[in-house]
Amino acid sequence: MTNRSRSSSSSEGELRLPRPPGVLRRYWARHPFFADTLVVVVCLIVSAIPVLATPVLPDGVGTEGAEWRRVLPTLMVVAGLGCLSLLLRRRHPLLVFVVSFVVALAYLFAPTPINGPLVLVATYAVAVYVSTRATLVAVAAGMIVLAGAGLVLAGTGVISTTVLWGALVNEGLNAVIGGLIGANVGSRARYVAALIDHSRRLVVERDHQAQLASSAERERIARELHDIVAHSLTVMVALAEGVAASNDAERTRPGVEAIAATGREALKDMRATLGILRDADAAPLAPLARDTTTETVASARAAGFDTRLVVSGDPADLDSRTQLAVSRIVQESVTNVLRHASAATRIDVAIQHDPDGVSVTVTDDGLPTSASEHTAGFGLRGLRERVGLAGGTITAGPRRPHGWSVAARIPRQESAS
Repeated sequence: MTNRSRSSSSSEGELRLPRPPGVLRRYWARHPFFADTLVVVVCLIVSAIPVLATPVLPDGVGTEGAEWRRVLPTLMVVAGLGCLSLLLRRRHPLLVFVVSFVVALAYLFAPTPINGPLVLVATYAVAVYVSTRATLVAVAAGMIVLAGAGLVLAGTGVISTTVLWGALVNEGLNAVIGGLIGANVGSRARYVAALIDHSRRLVVERDHQAQLASSAERERIARELHDIVAHSLTVMVALAEGVAASNDAERTRPGVEAIAATGREALKDMRATLGILRDADAAPLAPLARDTTTETVASARAAGFDTRLVVSGDPADLDSRTQLAVSRIVQESVTNVLRHASAATRIDVAIQHDPDGVSVTVTDDGLPTSASEHTAGFGLRGLRERVGLAGGTITAGPRRPHGWSVAARIPRQESAS
């Protein structure tokens, strides 16, 4: 029950790794110093056994007995220091490997061929903590040095050839065994580490992509809500001002009806947008690809502007994204005229359909205004983002002798088969 609650409380983005099998392996991994100390103790015991078991000839029977008694303490110290160096095998495996072959050279001065496990453990450490290639180079160099020094000592009569060949065979076998085991363990450890690193990078990339997608979704929601709310409220305010300025109930009736119709359309679009947001199983927010150009022009006329719409070319097979962009360009441009254009009376909307794209131009005859009055809000910025996503371009600015112009060009998208 406890394990289940712990696993459920961890975050989804956390990289979960399986436990290594076995109690001993988990304890070994959690306590590296204890493991290294145990390896040193075992190595000391195994190294001391052949040294202490070597027979010593009594005095007067040749010179080997006296020489061995002089060499024995030094050899024990060298072998002991070599075993203690295994405490550094994780951080400095190559240094421990060099020390192991120094001990192997010291074994040459024994009267009989002896050896310990130091070369085996040191070679294993190089293979695990460095690389397989480094192990091959180190073993080759160590054996060459051992063989060269042994030949010199044998040639000068310091050691016998039996000790030399015994040392070469024994240490060679230790190096091969340690290298093979270490290469297997090290390769597997490096492979698992690479997989873990790759998994962590995938988790980071996934989170980064999720953040980018969330940011893009927020921007798209902001554009949709702005286009729905800003235009509808602007039209309703303009119509309400016209109704309030008149005392004739019959003349103001169309304006009141237009306000109600605009409010209903805004509520319908708002409900559709919020419905997509509330549906957890829905696809990412898709804009409402409804052509509102005619409604936009009609609302501007109801607000008292002389609005003209000219559509030329063949609008057939126009994809939804391009159609939405065209509608939003007209909507936002007309909304800006209603909000910002001083003394404007006329709005001209021209839509030109070509085989390779659509051109949209919206102009008015208002008095000259500064560009900051039109570009300070979110409307034109949202249009630039929307047109950019559709692969088009848009320009906006004052025109001569007066008025404002918005011109956009959007290429047709290839329809999905």
